[in-house]
Amino acid sequence: MDYISTRGKIAPVGFIDGVLMGLADDGGLLVPKHIPQLSEATLRAWQNLSYPELALELFSLYIDGEIPREELKQLVDESYGNFRDDEVTPVRRVNNGLHILELFHGPTFAFKDIALQFLGNLYGYISKKRNSTIHILGATSGDTGASAIEGVRGKEGIRICILHPHGKVSKVQELQMTTVDDANVLNLAVDGNFDDCQRIIKELFADVAFKQRYHLRAINSINIARILAQTVYYFYAYFQLAKQGQGEKVNFSVPTGNFGDIFAGYMAKRMGLPINKLILATNENNILERFIKEGVYQPGEFRGTHSPSMDIQVASNFERYLYYLNGEDAGIVSAIMDDFKRDGRVVITGDALKQAQADFAAYGVRNEECLREIDACFKAYSYLLDPHTACGVAAAHRFTADDEVTVALSTAHPAKFDEAIRLLDIKQTAPAQIQALADKPQFQTRVAGTNEAVADQLVRFF
Repeated sequence: MDYISTRGKIAPVGFIDGVLMGLADDGGLLVPKHIPQLSEATLRAWQNLSYPELALELFSLYIDGEIPREELKQLVDESYGNFRDDEVTPVRRVNNGLHILELFHGPTFAFKDIALQFLGNLYGYISKKRNSTIHILGATSGDTGASAIEGVRGKEGIRICILHPHGKVSKVQELQMTTVDDANVLNLAVDGNFDDCQRIIKELFADVAFKQRYHLRAINSINIARILAQTVYYFYAYFQLAKQGQGEKVNFSVPTGNFGDIFAGYMAKRMGLPINKLILATNENNILERFIKEGVYQPGEFRGTHSPSMDIQVASNFERYLYYLNGEDAGIVSAIMDDFKRDGRVVITGDALKQAQADFAAYGVRNEECLREIDACFKAYSYLLDPHTACGVAAAHRFTADDEVTVALSTAHPAKFDEAIRLLDIKQTAPAQIQALADKPQFQTRVAGTNEAVADQLVRFF
C-alpha cells in the first residue's frame, strides 16, 4: 500500500516510511493511495472476531505485507494485552436508543491509548528492524501526551518530547504526563493554548532539514497510523450491535476537537461499514460545527471549557477530509491550504457544502449543557459520563431518530475530569492508579510559546 500527500508534492511512500514521515514533507497529510473496499461477506466473516483479531485484519489491509503477518500479530497482541477489559473497547447499553463505546480501558484511562499503544510498539519495532533513532515530538490537549509517553517510556532507541499548554489541561492529565521520570521523556509546559502547541509542532515538522537532522517522528494524529488504529473500534462496536440485531441504522456520535477520531469513522464508512450517521460533537470551540452548518472554517476566540481536550480551534486532521471532499484532488487542497495560511479561513458552498452536510451532522455543546447531561445520565441510569463523552451524548440526543441507535464514543474515564464532576456534587472514587499520582513528584520544563524556545529544548534533549 502506498501513501500519498494531500498536497500531492511528494513521491508515494510505503507504510513504514509514512509512519516515520508523520507530516508529509510538502506540509500535507498522508492518506492511503486507495481505501480498501470491504464486501458484505467480509463484514459478516469479521463479525465474531475478537478486538485484536479484528485489528490484525484491518491493519493488514493497509500494511499490505510490509510487516510479516506473524510479526504484526505480535505487535497487535502486545498493544492490546494490557487493557483492563477483555473486550478492549466494550459497548454498554444506556437505553434503547443509546449505547456507550468505552474507549478508556487502556493504561492512561483515555481513548488515545488504543492508537498509541500500537504506535509506541510499532516505533520500537521499526527502531530495532532498521537500527534507527526515533525522536518523537508531539503536542497534547491532555490525553495524547500521557498515552504517548506510556507507549514508549523506557524503550531503547526512542526519546519523546511532549508539549502541553501550561495550566490548560486537567490536573490528572498533567500528573499522568509529568510524574514520569524516565530518561527518555521530556515534558514541556508551553505558555499558550493547545493551538499554539500544535502550530509549533507542525511548523517544526515542516522544516524538513530540522526534522531530518534530529530524526523527528510524529505521535499526533497527523500520523496516519493513528487514524488507521482508530478505525478498528468503529467496526468492533458496529459488530456488537449487529449481533444483537441492531445493525440496521447505527449512528456514531463522536466528541472531537482535532477531527481525528471522527475522521477514523469517516474512513470506516468509506471502507464499507454501513454507518448511518456520523455525528460530530464539539464544545464551545465550535469551528467544526460552523463548517458543517455554514461552510465556513475559521478559527475564533479560544474558550476554556469543562471538556478541555476539545478546546481546539485548528483541527489538524481537517485537511484529510478536504482531500476527499474535493474528489482527491491534491492541487485543489494545496490551493485551499495556501489560501487558509494567507486569509485564515476556508469557505465552501454549493455541492461541496451539501456533501459535507451529508457526511456529518454537527452540534456544539455549551458548558452548562455539558454539565446537565452528566447530571441527567447519572440520575436516570447511574452511568457517569466524563465531560467530553457528555458532549457526544448531548449531540446524540439531537440527531437520533426513533428507529435508530446511536453509539456515543466515551473518550476518557470520568476520574480524569473530577474538577467538572464535583460541580454537580457527584462523588466518585478514582481508580487506584489515578489516586497514586498525587503523591509523586513532577518533572516538566516551562517554555515560551515560540518555535525557537521549543527547538532549543529539543536540541538539548535529542
